[in-house]
Amino acid sequence: MATKGSGKSPLVAVRRGGTARKPSARPATPRKRAPRPPRRGGISGFILGIFRFIGRMLWGAVWRVTAVVAVVLFGATWFFHAQMPELSALLDGRQRGSVTLLDHEGNVFAWRGETFGGQTSAADVSKHLRNAVVATEDKRFYGHFGLSPRGIAGAIRINLSEGRGAFQGNGGSTITQQVAKLLCLGVEYDPQRWKTEAEYEADCRKGSLVRKLKEVPYAFALEWTYSKQDILTIYLNRAYLGAGARGFEAAAQRYFGKSSRQLVPAEAAMLAGLLVAPSYYAPTNNLKRAQDRAGVIIGLMQDQGYLTKAEADEALRNPATLSPEATQRAGGYFADWVVDSAPSFLARDTTEDVVIHTTLDQHLQKAAESAVAAVFDARLKAGSKAQAAVVVMSSDGAVRAMVGGRDIGAPGSFNRASQARRQTGSAFKPFVYAAALDMGWSPADYVEDSPLTLRIPGSGAWTPQNYTRDFKGIMTLADALKDSRNIPAVRVSEAVGRDAVRQVAEHFGIVSDLAKGPALALGVSEATLVEMTGAYAGILNGGSAVKPYGLIDLRLRGDKAPLITQTGGIEERVIREDAARYLTWMMMQVIDSGTGTRARLPGREAAGKTGTTQAARDAWFVGYTADYVAGVWMGYDDNTPLTGVTGGGLPAEIWKEVMVRVHDGLPARPLPKKVPEARLPPQAGGAPASSGGAVPPGEPAPPQGREPDLAERIINEVLGTFLGGRW
Repeated sequence: MATKGSGKSPLVAVRRGGTARKPSARPATPRKRAPRPPRRGGISGFILGIFRFIGRMLWGAVWRVTAVVAVVLFGATWFFHAQMPELSALLDGRQRGSVTLLDHEGNVFAWRGETFGGQTSAADVSKHLRNAVVATEDKRFYGHFGLSPRGIAGAIRINLSEGRGAFQGNGGSTITQQVAKLLCLGVEYDPQRWKTEAEYEADCRKGSLVRKLKEVPYAFALEWTYSKQDILTIYLNRAYLGAGARGFEAAAQRYFGKSSRQLVPAEAAMLAGLLVAPSYYAPTNNLKRAQDRAGVIIGLMQDQGYLTKAEADEALRNPATLSPEATQRAGGYFADWVVDSAPSFLARDTTEDVVIHTTLDQHLQKAAESAVAAVFDARLKAGSKAQAAVVVMSSDGAVRAMVGGRDIGAPGSFNRASQARRQTGSAFKPFVYAAALDMGWSPADYVEDSPLTLRIPGSGAWTPQNYTRDFKGIMTLADALKDSRNIPAVRVSEAVGRDAVRQVAEHFGIVSDLAKGPALALGVSEATLVEMTGAYAGILNGGSAVKPYGLIDLRLRGDKAPLITQTGGIEERVIREDAARYLTWMMMQVIDSGTGTRARLPGREAAGKTGTTQAARDAWFVGYTADYVAGVWMGYDDNTPLTGVTGGGLPAEIWKEVMVRVHDGLPARPLPKKVPEARLPPQAGGAPASSGGAVPPGEPAPPQGREPDLAERIINEVLGTFLGGRW
């Protein structure tokens, strides 16, 4: 026990002996936390907070917008997918059919509309064609899902570097996207919305950002619905490849005369090269340019492993060339004329593929075209805008060749042979003499070439003049036509009656509204070259009218039975056969010794007539041999007068060149003519024609062989007074 005053504190525990008292428990010391970084104060902390807030807001907006876009995109893709038709319904998207024209031997010489070669598949075409298309248009085609982000980014970079808008020019479109364009995103042609198919297709091919956005779900839907081979099949069938060819099968046939299954690398490369600009690179427009473009495609095919170096070198050494049919550009004006002559719903506006068998002779067509070129190159100065037209036909009206202008124009070009209505001038005079001969006159009858003035009611006095401004007095009808004298033609027309002359011309096929006055005889009325040539064919065949025609039959492609057969040929008789034979003999004199001597054919009989209109705005020569009738017109489209040109000049020379080429290899045959018996001229002292009037129309004097009665003798006296004597 501790004693008081020991000096020890009672709170000190005694370790030795006895039990020490426990000290009282102390509170536990709390664990120290890691020190927080001091908060930034001031502006920097405030700005950092704003950025953190914006980041959280943007991230929330991005994933929400992305989700919405994904849902919308999926919905649009599903919508398009649900509407996708069967593959076969997408292969021929043409709104109209095509017209294939065959010559008289059955060979193709022209196409109109968009030709479709028939449905084909990517699996059936030449592998070189498949590879060329993929290498050119979409080298990642087999690996993407409808879009190529790298392709789009590359296109944007190119457009911006060339100063265009991001989506102007190169679009970076995949083949799937191009198919979407070709299908117009499923929108069908509506004539109420688009006036023409061209407007419809232009709208479908817009390259705007909105169009690109619309293409995305449609492209996805295509990839969802069809296989890669199916998508490529649609592309191969619907792509336009120039020269009216829709699809690669049609293009292979159009340019190379073979199926797309048979294409070699050089040919496949040329066709694939057309995709970027079909009209510009069409080999029918510029073969060298198309071959150069094909060379680029061959390089791409080699780079991408589709061709070995040896195969590429072989293709470059032997570039693709056109088939003989493709190089044949003759007959374009004729093709347009035939298509226009057929019912529109079976030709120009057809919704079916139509084949028309025609009367065209390609040998004669080339002869006519080369003749025009030869004369113009030799006789006209460079830069001349003078035009010419030529028609060659058989005596039954079958047109064998047609040149509608100096240059071979695009389909639908103005055809001066069938569309230009021009004054005929003296080429009309044969119809005046045809009327007289049909009434019993003879080429040996006489007419007076002397001053003449006619009083026209409502117009006053009219005094015709000869081209030479002189007069030759009494002359035969044959000499009057041979020298193309105007006053004798007017006298004969007035004697037989203008109505008779108009009737003969109209029945021979001159369908224009013919002049009512006495100038009718001088060819002041208008006609087309086709009409005039057809009218002369009626003279050659013995006096029967012909309807010029070029269509033999028309049928749907693949059908054996035609829907339409020949629409022309010989029709009703217009003048007596002996009158036609007399007229042929008279027109032979024109070429032998008259105004048409430049048209004389060596070793071959020919008949024809020159024609020159007032101020030489039109110059004509129309004539025939025993085999063919040909007409030539020359002038300016704007009616500018020709300088130093008459029907007996350049038109006669062109006619001769045409006929020499046309008859190459044909034996010479005599014309069906009738030589008149010579008649004595009127007795000396006969009264000249009065300058105060014309012979009133009336019945002509009867031919020799019987004595005229009293009435006929009175008429003869009148005719003798004004025409210089007939008996």
